[in-house]
Amino acid sequence: MLSKSSKQGDREFKNEVRLLAPLQHRNLVKLVGFCIKGGERLLIYEYVPNTSLNHYIFDHINHEHLDWETRYNIIGGIVRGLLYLHEDSRIRVIHCDLKLSNILLGEDMNPKIADFGTARLFVKGQTQGDAKTIVGTDGYMASEYVNQSRFSVKSDVFSFGVIVLEIVSGQKIGSFWNGDNAEDLLSYVSKNI
Repeated sequence: MLSKSSKQGDREFKNEVRLLAPLQHRNLVKLVGFCIKGGERLLIYEYVPNTSLNHYIFDHINHEHLDWETRYNIIGGIVRGLLYLHEDSRIRVIHCDLKLSNILLGEDMNPKIADFGTARLFVKGQTQGDAKTIVGTDGYMASEYVNQSRFSVKSDVFSFGVIVLEIVSGQKIGSFWNGDNAEDLLSYVSKNI
């Protein structure tokens, strides 16, 4: 349910429905339905029993459920979902807000990319786009997106890199790192983990 205090509005809600409805992949959350009635906005997803990845990575008790093989399989599933969005689906989608809380875990800890409210659609042959407004989560956004309003497949790849570092380290890299580029991020991580 879209919270009354949410910064997302009708545009983001409709964007998620429009983009997610035609996409079918085992590593993307499946949209079952939606409802718009008065001020209420509801998205109905498939049931995903294991909540989001951040619940496991950053929780002192639940992180013990993620052995290295499981973490490796989760990373591989996220890659397959991104590859589908970027290359294999009928439409090319740039997620623009990839982070641990937007990775839901299904049965057998199968990762499913969720929350397509800020996603962007590319037309055939398009490799980058310019955003009118910057939306996303600090620390997960690539510098060319933040500084020049340019987004591309590379924007999602940068966010994925932050996710991998968080999965491996168990620390919230994205929430407190404020650098300019990938080299700064790697330098920061090597000094602080």
